[in-house]
Amino acid sequence: MQVSVIGLGKLGAPLAAVLASKGHQVVGVDVNPDFVRALAAGKAPVEEPGLQALIDASKDRLSATTDYEAAVLASELSFIIVPTPSDTQGGFSNNYVLSAVTAIGKALRKKSGYHVVNVTSTVMPGSTGGEIRRALEEASGRTVGKDVGLCYNPEFIALGSVVRDMLFPDMLLIGESDKRAGDVLEGIYKSTCEKNPPVMRMNLVNAELTKISVNTYVTTKISYANMLADMCERLDGADVDVVTTALGMDTRIGGKYLKGGLGYGGPCFPRDNVAFGHLARSLGARADIAEATDRLNRHQIDRLALTALRLLDSRSRVGVLGLSYKTATSVIEESQGVALAARLSEEGKEVFVHDPMALPGAMAVLQDKVVPMVSAEECIRAVDVLVITTPWPQFRDIPPAAFARSGARLQVLDCWRLLPREKFAAVADIHYLGRKELGA
Repeated sequence: MQVSVIGLGKLGAPLAAVLASKGHQVVGVDVNPDFVRALAAGKAPVEEPGLQALIDASKDRLSATTDYEAAVLASELSFIIVPTPSDTQGGFSNNYVLSAVTAIGKALRKKSGYHVVNVTSTVMPGSTGGEIRRALEEASGRTVGKDVGLCYNPEFIALGSVVRDMLFPDMLLIGESDKRAGDVLEGIYKSTCEKNPPVMRMNLVNAELTKISVNTYVTTKISYANMLADMCERLDGADVDVVTTALGMDTRIGGKYLKGGLGYGGPCFPRDNVAFGHLARSLGARADIAEATDRLNRHQIDRLALTALRLLDSRSRVGVLGLSYKTATSVIEESQGVALAARLSEEGKEVFVHDPMALPGAMAVLQDKVVPMVSAEECIRAVDVLVITTPWPQFRDIPPAAFARSGARLQVLDCWRLLPREKFAAVADIHYLGRKELGA
């Protein structure tokens, strides 16, 4: 199939490469000429595991341009995957989506035949069937559901595993203006996904509400586990891992995302709860659970900072291992590690930081508040207290010898229980979140 992908950022570039790898002819479009030049030259415009390999294998089916019209004229289906930043009220702004829709619509005036426009960017419920549909019809001179199809089809992915998540989705969510448009979209996914995921097809507003509901429900589980961890830290004999493992065995609950640790971060989860609450208020409904989830998540950095300061006592040198909001990515949006480093610096502590991927981005934010270290071992040697905030697998492999010192023993706050105590007992004191052992 001939496909255009509008937006070549963290999600758009992988989507274009995945589609091309499955035999589709794909042209990517972006207003950023650097992204376009990179993809046109066969280089990944963004960092994501597996992306470059897909591009290398699909060069003859993958091109890029800044010309919307050329891309639309050469395709039958257009994916819109551009940013929808939060607005001042907490909802999502459709400005970039509307700009893309308008450009697509103008191009459609110059071609005949049916064309499907698929909004993949996360939007507020009511957007696709409302102002997005109106903009498309006005710009194209066509009628949605008759000679142009309109779908809302968000991705359920995580940075660091975007390619895998696109190839192996739990489900496909398709909001459709009409059956013909949905059939086109389902058909291309059946040729793309490695397995045969269930396809949930519905009207546009139901799909929009489903997308934001999935993310807010997942974050509720995360905050629930962190609430339990906070309680376990105050209750003799309690262990959050024991409790959440048992909870997860109940099929009504399940174990995914049910691990007491740090708060959630990244470009989606934090703002989705805020947007969900904004939507509820605008409808005259209540979203107390989503709002409480957000409040609990914001509390986690206070909880973590107090715990770290308790360990530091009168000492001043603290290390933070992990600055990305999760593993396998350099993204630092709403990162607990970055927030902790900034907070400890404000408390007058000497803060040393390291991350396998996110150090440059974090330093652009933290600047002279912290000292960057080129390796985890160097960071460990420089500090009195070490906090592991991102569960990078390579942190598990740091040898115990790196923790040894001639003076007072190193104190380690292992937020994700990566380091087995018995392995490091001779050289450091390992403390875990979610257990009463730090005098909470």
